[in-house]
Amino acid sequence: MDNLARNIDENRPEIRQLDDAAINRIAAGEVVERPASAVKELVENAIDAKALSISIDVADGGKTLIRVTDDGCGMTARDLPLALSRHATSKLDGTDLLNIHSFGFRGEALPSLGAVGRLSITSRAQGHEGAKITVTGGQESAIAPAALGKGTCVELRDIFFATPARLKFMRTDRAEMQAVTDVVKRLAIASPHVGFTLRDVSGGKQRVVFEALAEHGDFFDASYRRLRKVLGHDFAENAFLIDAERDEFRLTGYAALPTFSRGAAVMQYFFVNNRPVRDKLLIGGLRAAYSDLLSRDRYPVAALFISCKPELVDVNVHPAKSEVRFRQSGLVRGLVISALRHALAEAGHRSSSTLATSVLGALRSEPQAMPPRVYQMDRQSVETYRQTYEGQAPAFAETQTPFARVETDALAEQGSEIETRASEDNPLGAARAQVHENYIITQTKDGVVLVDQHAAHERLVYEKLKKQMHSREIASQSLLIPEIVELSSGDAALLLEFAQELNGMGLVIEAFGAGAIAVQATPALLGDVNAERLIHDILDELAEQNSTQIVKDRLDAILSRIACHGSIRSGRQLRAEEMNALLREMERTENSGQCNHGRPTYIELKLSDIERLFGRT
Repeated sequence: MDNLARNIDENRPEIRQLDDAAINRIAAGEVVERPASAVKELVENAIDAKALSISIDVADGGKTLIRVTDDGCGMTARDLPLALSRHATSKLDGTDLLNIHSFGFRGEALPSLGAVGRLSITSRAQGHEGAKITVTGGQESAIAPAALGKGTCVELRDIFFATPARLKFMRTDRAEMQAVTDVVKRLAIASPHVGFTLRDVSGGKQRVVFEALAEHGDFFDASYRRLRKVLGHDFAENAFLIDAERDEFRLTGYAALPTFSRGAAVMQYFFVNNRPVRDKLLIGGLRAAYSDLLSRDRYPVAALFISCKPELVDVNVHPAKSEVRFRQSGLVRGLVISALRHALAEAGHRSSSTLATSVLGALRSEPQAMPPRVYQMDRQSVETYRQTYEGQAPAFAETQTPFARVETDALAEQGSEIETRASEDNPLGAARAQVHENYIITQTKDGVVLVDQHAAHERLVYEKLKKQMHSREIASQSLLIPEIVELSSGDAALLLEFAQELNGMGLVIEAFGAGAIAVQATPALLGDVNAERLIHDILDELAEQNSTQIVKDRLDAILSRIACHGSIRSGRQLRAEEMNALLREMERTENSGQCNHGRPTYIELKLSDIERLFGRT
């Protein structure tokens, strides 16, 4: 009775309209999460204003100062107050929220920033006088004249001073500055034709944190040069081009070789119609494409651009605009996986060039107090080196156990010499020795290659097993008594939608009344398997990625174990023809630059680098 009385109490809560200041503070909680969010919004506004040069000054990780200056089209004195009102924008007229071609469109960023900090905007449009307006905690000032060239300068001081509770959730200055740098780099990759300069002005000092000049030329060339600047020379040297199209979606960009991986997903960049996004669908597609080439604790490196008609993707999912939703999500994920796997296959046996740098660094002697002696000797030809080696070879006969030399057939010395020279022209060269009964040393035209025989053969066997499995339908083992798995009606319907695809992988399921399925057969390679657990794992992946990749991953894992046990073991001595046959097979096999666990199968050292180690250059 008391509960009933409380429900009909006359003093019920009154619905009231919030004032603009409260509305802007609430909006700021979604749009401006941290200083990096403010930098993102302001730099995107500058890009939308067709700026060709953008300067960002940040103090104390953005907590005390964020200043963004651009040379864009600018605003007039009449435009400034309108720019600070909610949902006022020049980027769309509101008739079509799907046809969006700009970074910003919601009209929330500037009023949100003005509600939580001390914001000032100075701008000048061509043919007009410069003007300035300030807003502090939501209170606007009068417009005043200001001196400024073409463009706009937006200055935000003391972010979140009007909402002190948010300050408690701020991280250290260093962490906030790192987040700002990451945002600027992502926008720099998205807009290679725009110049960016990021400075840390903490304590009255100036330090350039990141700088990228505007690139010229077509988008592919400009994008490659910008990626080289942002992600580094090593990425550019170890990346391959992606360019694929399916229906109305196009995927371009660059992805790195599996041996150029990272211990965290810190170098994965995704762009949809040049908008930087963090999308689970795209992250899952990238991970799936490399799943057969990397171990679970390694992450691929890539910068991928998806282009499509604006109406095929919804960028209005969240006020921060970092999430998107595709109308055909399955098609987009399939495009990412197939394009990357095709490009990885075309990369063949390539391995990361940074491995050689690491080896040379390990081999380099300690710095000497005195400068190394420079030998003024004429460099001998490769042929002279070969003849000298052959003349001295018998003297090393006593080292046969630790160093197994490759002997040529004395009865066919002339023919073998011609064949050996020809094999040196191959990418992996000709086998010269086997050391520690596990590593093959080969000679190429311009260097030396060190091959891990077990890792290399493991990948070759694995690729053969996969081809054999996929060339025939995957064998199933029928269950004597079908296993009934109880599910919700929604989960059962979702699983049955993929029944044909699962059947192709050897997993046969059928409907069994409402909210249940019957597992009739499982993949033979899996052996004894907990069908119920497998079904639930598949459902988890369907809910997250809308795919049945987990079954294929389990099959591939079994093939990988078979390949590991069936490949050349460490400690086995190989003849010259066996080593050369292994090299030629590596050159013909895709993905042979890394083993099944993502480790490199070979390392190449250029002759010029080796000579530099010995002070010959």
